[in-house]
Amino acid sequence: MDGYHIPVLLQDVLDGLSVHPDGTYVDVTYGGGGHTKALLALLSPKGRVVAFDQDDDALAQRADDSRLILVKSNFRFFYQHLQYLGLAPVDGILADLGVSSHQFDTPERGFSIRFDATLDMRMNRDQKPSALTVLNEYSEEKLVEIFRNYGELEKSHRLAKVVVAFRSTQKLTTTEQLSALVVQVYGQQNKNQQLAKVFQAIRIEVNAELEVLQDFLQTSLPALKPGGRLAVISYHSLEDRLVKNFLRSGTFDGNDESDVFGNRYRPFRLITKKALAPTEQEILQNPRSRSARLRIGEKTDDKSGN
Repeated sequence: MDGYHIPVLLQDVLDGLSVHPDGTYVDVTYGGGGHTKALLALLSPKGRVVAFDQDDDALAQRADDSRLILVKSNFRFFYQHLQYLGLAPVDGILADLGVSSHQFDTPERGFSIRFDATLDMRMNRDQKPSALTVLNEYSEEKLVEIFRNYGELEKSHRLAKVVVAFRSTQKLTTTEQLSALVVQVYGQQNKNQQLAKVFQAIRIEVNAELEVLQDFLQTSLPALKPGGRLAVISYHSLEDRLVKNFLRSGTFDGNDESDVFGNRYRPFRLITKKALAPTEQEILQNPRSRSARLRIGEKTDDKSGN
């Protein structure tokens, strides 16, 4: 199981969630089950973990434990499932965002720049669109928007123009073809760095990652008991900014909301004043953890956050 995906910042997550042995916890991104397995190890026979994943490969890694409920679903819908199961509110929620090691290491999934494979990038292979749809059917203007907003790429207009020119003569289908277009725009020297940003941008669009994250964060509040904790691991600034703002103010733009008396709304007490990052030792053991940032908040008891 651990070879499928090494759980990132594991001890920090467990400490931050302040696990109660008889509690109910949610892992909305099951992956290889590393975080879930560690949570189960801290729970009594009365405790339980409800885990979610939309990837059939991840669901096949199900831990053999009667205290685990594993649901196939996009985690934007996790609260509805908890309500259906009669398990809300819960004591803690974990989200480990991004792509699992297994997804990166499986060439046909199309997530990695290391392999020449068909462009896919769907976390749920039953869904549409795939990366093929985005690159071959989206307008040039829409591609510019995706590259600029989700990849934070310079020369977004030029890259979109090059993609549209290529697909006018043949379908853009492989990571190798896309890599060649990136080199055409950014040069060979910056190829991997820029290609990683392009992949990120397309992946975010394909999986609606930022919209899903916002839906998840908003429903985490009613899903948590007062005093329950939310732990989120993000891997790029777009995700981390949303998480940071929401934990601090309950909004995604970071602007405070106040009641008629001027009391500022504080939905969470910050357990992490600053995002936690992996140690050098963890990065050596798992280089993919390098960009991980963990933020944790504890749900407050009232609207004013007091």
